[in-house]
Amino acid sequence: MARTRVTVERLVNAAADLTDEVGFDQLTVSALARRLDVRDASLYSHVRNVQDLRMRLAALALTELADRVAEALAGRAGKDALVAFANAYRDYAKAHPGRYAAAQIEIDPESPAGSAARRHAELTRAILRGYALAEPAQTDAVRFLHSTLHGYVSLERAGGFRHHPRTADDSWRRSLDALDAVLTAWPPD
Repeated sequence: MARTRVTVERLVNAAADLTDEVGFDQLTVSALARRLDVRDASLYSHVRNVQDLRMRLAALALTELADRVAEALAGRAGKDALVAFANAYRDYAKAHPGRYAAAQIEIDPESPAGSAARRHAELTRAILRGYALAEPAQTDAVRFLHSTLHGYVSLERAGGFRHHPRTADDSWRRSLDALDAVLTAWPPD
């Protein structure tokens, strides 16, 4: 059976699938080479090192997440946009845990991943326009929203909500109601 030619796109997509299976922290060039049935050295003609691979994976994840969020936001405003955004975010994190972890790493703003991150931030700001927040409140709200959603998703994935009979979905819906209330009544500076 002939080996499939390795390209950067194929390499990054294989890395994304692998990291969803084994975890972002477990992603190595050697593990990826085994997955692709090639020698480690052959991957270095496409990526400089594991950090380069992780940055490319972050760019892919942020682009995928932004695409899902943009699709979910289409035609929505206010609380409907907030809920659609949050649900797309949570669904992506659940379906792609390794990619989601990649989307959280610190990135160079001038890199392709930085461009994808800016797009994601712009989508976040788009939903906040429905709450009439001006700067610097808008930046504060972006950070608050991301922290809240990331915290919930991370705790849920780690099993932090299994100790109570109330479902995580029920608490999620109430959390989104609370987020809407906070954003609606954002305190003045």
